[in-house]
Amino acid sequence: MAVHDQDPYSQGAHDSDPEETSEWQQSLDELVDAKGHQRGREVVLSLLKRSKELHLGVPMVPTTDYVNTIAPEDEPDFPGDEDLERRYRHWIRWNAAITVHRAQRPGIGVGGHISSYASAASLYEVGFNHFFRGQDHPSGGDQIFYQGHASPGAYARGFLEGRLTEAQLDAFRQEKSGAPHGIPSYPHPRMMPDFWQFPTVSMGLGPINAVYQAMTNKYLANRGIKDVADSHVWAFLGDGEMDEVESRGQLQVAANEGLDNLTFVINCNLQRLDGPVRGNGKIVQELESFFRGAGWNVIKVVWGREWDDLLARDESGALLNLMNVTPDGDFQTYKAESGAYVRENFFGRDPRALELVTDYSDDQIWKLRRGGHDYRKVYAAYKAAMEHKGQPTVILAKTVKGYGLGPHFEGRNATHQMKKMTLDDLKLFRDTMQIPLTDAQLEADPYQPPYYHPGAQDETIQYMLERRRDLGGFLPERRSAHVDLALPEDKDYSFPKRGSGNQEVATTMAFVRLLKDLLRVKGFGNRIVPIIPDEARTFGMDSYFPSAKIYNPNGQNYTSVDRELLLAYKESPQGQIMHVGINEAGAAAAFTATGTSYATHGEPLIPVYIFYSMFGYQRTGDAFWAAGDQMARGFVIGATAGRTTLTGEGTQHADGQSPLLASTNPATLTYDPAFGYEVSHIVQSGIERMYGGTHPDPDVMYYLTVYNEPLRQPAEPEDVDVDGIVRGIHRISTGTGDGPRVQLLASGVGVPWALEAQQLLASDWGVAADVWSVTSWTELRRDGLAADEHNFLHPEEEPHVAYLTEKLRGAEGPFIATSDFMHAVQDQIRQWIPGDYYTLGADGFGFADTRAAARRFFKIDGPSMTVRALQSLADRGTLDRSVIGEAIEKYRLHDVKAGTSGNAGGDA
Repeated sequence: MAVHDQDPYSQGAHDSDPEETSEWQQSLDELVDAKGHQRGREVVLSLLKRSKELHLGVPMVPTTDYVNTIAPEDEPDFPGDEDLERRYRHWIRWNAAITVHRAQRPGIGVGGHISSYASAASLYEVGFNHFFRGQDHPSGGDQIFYQGHASPGAYARGFLEGRLTEAQLDAFRQEKSGAPHGIPSYPHPRMMPDFWQFPTVSMGLGPINAVYQAMTNKYLANRGIKDVADSHVWAFLGDGEMDEVESRGQLQVAANEGLDNLTFVINCNLQRLDGPVRGNGKIVQELESFFRGAGWNVIKVVWGREWDDLLARDESGALLNLMNVTPDGDFQTYKAESGAYVRENFFGRDPRALELVTDYSDDQIWKLRRGGHDYRKVYAAYKAAMEHKGQPTVILAKTVKGYGLGPHFEGRNATHQMKKMTLDDLKLFRDTMQIPLTDAQLEADPYQPPYYHPGAQDETIQYMLERRRDLGGFLPERRSAHVDLALPEDKDYSFPKRGSGNQEVATTMAFVRLLKDLLRVKGFGNRIVPIIPDEARTFGMDSYFPSAKIYNPNGQNYTSVDRELLLAYKESPQGQIMHVGINEAGAAAAFTATGTSYATHGEPLIPVYIFYSMFGYQRTGDAFWAAGDQMARGFVIGATAGRTTLTGEGTQHADGQSPLLASTNPATLTYDPAFGYEVSHIVQSGIERMYGGTHPDPDVMYYLTVYNEPLRQPAEPEDVDVDGIVRGIHRISTGTGDGPRVQLLASGVGVPWALEAQQLLASDWGVAADVWSVTSWTELRRDGLAADEHNFLHPEEEPHVAYLTEKLRGAEGPFIATSDFMHAVQDQIRQWIPGDYYTLGADGFGFADTRAAARRFFKIDGPSMTVRALQSLADRGTLDRSVIGEAIEKYRLHDVKAGTSGNAGGDA
């Protein structure tokens, strides 16, 4: 199929007047010959800009030459004492490397990374000395997303600042065996809650979380909660990390929202963990094109000041051409070789470029630095980023991985995996960094060379501390003090407790109505942040649009198609709802940023992220793990839950495992409530735990599965067991009669099946059954494990009894459990059941069908539970085994068309 011949990207675009075009080309040639490449570039750029104004459809060039964005003559004066800053930067480099090296001493060998921080030291130090504002700054402080593998640099700086001790550096990666001094491998707030703010080492999560942190800062300001619009977010990233989908997937959000409070600093050392990022290409150019296309301001810092004179004398453009065409794989090799090699294999490829370095020694050529190691170049880029308005900025800083560590490390493919240095490496590194240590001190124990600290009164240390005082205090630093919240009263949770009468209401709707009431609570409701990935109407949350409104910093500058409807789509800079689009990863990042606002800004927000349950912990489990590490608080609502409840949607929407996946997150409390009144008590308990001020561990997330199947919601019983609901199990119905007894356990939509089985057992088989609603299989398991561990470690004390065991004490007969999830969910509590335990479960893939047919297929419905109960009694000898086959035949258990448990439907 032919491309339209006027498409600007067409390879064979039609020229209506080639002769005239040739004349224009000749004019450009003559201009360049007469006034040089720079003047030619200026004229062409001006024409491109003019073509845009004339709407000619000519695309702007997405990349620029492989040189610095900021020309030398435009660089600002450097405001600090570069000599002093270089001095303690060397000390930080040394201590960072020695922290990792000493962690490899015999008997320890816990790993670490030397080379990442070595390549990025100047990038961090320019920020720490001149830009990064601490939390005591009038702006409220900046948020720094530290690159995970560079954590030893932050520890080394903390050591010089007096914030960390030598004992802590020596306990790097020994959090338990090195207690009380142990410090974590990477930025882990949960493990070091006064130091780190943001977990970043799961690569790709740092970039996306930084975007939503910057968005949350604007959200807080626009909604009038706290003026932190001037607070800046800095994200330090690796060029290899930018291959992660999450790293690039939300760049348009930052651009669309004009997040000029966000700066990405990408350390382009051209290397991944194993080798080149783009050996045959140029990652700086690729990222420039990508970010510019996404609407970002791009600043490249490619070359250090030593190249300025060479480029100024490059009248022919030969050197510039070599820079443009040399692939990254070659640039990496140059830094692993020598000055002579660079002269021959880089400059020597063009005689005109080689002539530029005729008077340079090999050592001078070797010392031609990359821009990311030049303080002045980096300072100029940071200053320009801070002054740029209306767009987020990305700084692409070219560096050398392992910079300063010597020839065994610099630019080597294996440098990321190298954990320690030889004695010769140590001596060369010491000399390069000008560390005042003797050979004897290094030779005394090469496994444990000394850290270096000149003393707190040293003028250099005093200068370092003064810079931080001027900028508002130390970083990184995490504070958890926050303003108090006036929590809702009992009456604010009352609506779901009334039941639905004759009306059928799904638990999703019960939750949505509860949340609507909480949004209205004065002094509290404005702290709730509904986060919805483009499914508000699915979950019945479009009723929030007119009142809460959708957050958009640009407002709604169009005429809405549904403007005359009661539930019209309404956007506002003061909107409360974060409507993130079809974007679970972004929603999880928004959840993390808002759920940690209590610590980041001292202003609690309560995120309520609601989504298709299948696309939560299964799709973004890593993000929730990071949220737990960052100690986020909030509610995660897995709506349209269950393997058989959303059956119209088919396999990829059929969730039979999310409670099990959520159970693996230690910061998540997982609930599967059956009724609205249970939802109400769980939410109330969660809010009180997070912000009531009495619980020893408020830093948790609540995961609730809710369903789209409409049921008659019972009113809350007068003797409701609130403690049982919150802790995981309560009895909702007691069987009557003198026959054999069984105990039926179920959760979520499975509770009505248990009630159905209770009736069938009584009417058809003379069996009495008690029905228990298990609101949390996971919390019951955790309690049981805690009791077991106590008894294991404290045999001399009175044994602890699991809550579940105590709750079921005296319950007669075997126990049968079901839910709309796989067997393993119910199996979590097996060892604490005080009797025979039988489970039903929906294992395998889901499929599209009716609810009743799907439940019969998986054998989890009321009749299946009935037969399972009869089997359990037959196994005991209470009933004859022939009863089992009789029941299977009676209920046509093998016929999926005979299923009756559940309402028709199964769409969202």
